[in-house]
Amino acid sequence: MDKTQPTQNNVKHRQGFALLITLSVLAVIIALTTVLLSYFEEVKQDATESKALIQADIYYKNITNIFQGFKNKKTLFSVLYNTSLPLRTPEGRFSLQLQCEPLYKGVNINWLGLQNSAQKAAYSSVAQELFEAIVQDYNIQDPGRLHEMLLEEIGGKNTWVQREQSRLHQKNGIISYKQFSDIISRYQFEVDDPEIGAVPWKKYFSFSPEADKVDAEYSSPELLAYLFAMDVSIVEEWTSLVDKGTLENFVRENGGDYEKRKSILAGETFLEAAECSVRYAVADEQYGFRFEYIQGEAKYFEFYGKQ
Repeated sequence: MDKTQPTQNNVKHRQGFALLITLSVLAVIIALTTVLLSYFEEVKQDATESKALIQADIYYKNITNIFQGFKNKKTLFSVLYNTSLPLRTPEGRFSLQLQCEPLYKGVNINWLGLQNSAQKAAYSSVAQELFEAIVQDYNIQDPGRLHEMLLEEIGGKNTWVQREQSRLHQKNGIISYKQFSDIISRYQFEVDDPEIGAVPWKKYFSFSPEADKVDAEYSSPELLAYLFAMDVSIVEEWTSLVDKGTLENFVRENGGDYEKRKSILAGETFLEAAECSVRYAVADEQYGFRFEYIQGEAKYFEFYGKQ
């Protein structure tokens, strides 16, 4: 029996997939370049710190307008999640770099506050179990105090962030990694726990109260290995594949219990929720800002200023 044909078909399939990604990247780059460079003439004289915020706002509005104009959001964000897009004029007087990542790729840290909700037991359970696993793996000295501080912030009973960060007080809960990291810093100062700084929190948790599913297609190998009780090296090998098939099939084929976590996973449903950061340079100065894009709406713009 000829065994070469399936291999050839597989190669052609991967080549076709790679070509689709390449064409998608080009489409995104062309769209961004066309719009952003059209505004460059308006802002190229405004390179001072006082004018940089206005400049960032222009880029922010036009990038989000481009996002809204794309009909196939899954293709768009699949490209952006895997490719940092650099844009620059030929003479180098203007440059901009756009990078996005899935907003819901981790377990929502706010699920720790659902311990009294019978309807959300699966959410509370996975968050609590993950927190306890991290406590053990990284030898956190006072997990009770850290847990207490997180619940106080999630429930709105206390504020462990600076009052001038007014955006973080528009609603209860932890709504950004910056807010979460402020809590971690205060815990470290209070407890003097040197181990807390070694925890890669972003590999396990997401920090948006809107998240009601885990976008596991983009989750870290470490989180997937925990969720399905699998060896992380096997997961790392799978995530590195170009055409890797569905997560559900992978888990089942490798002895994992997909059904146990199914209720908290997005499955094959595309979640239109991204966190994007932009770095741009004008007149040899670097500036940056971030924003979130959720279901066609841009929100939580933060200007970082000079980098």
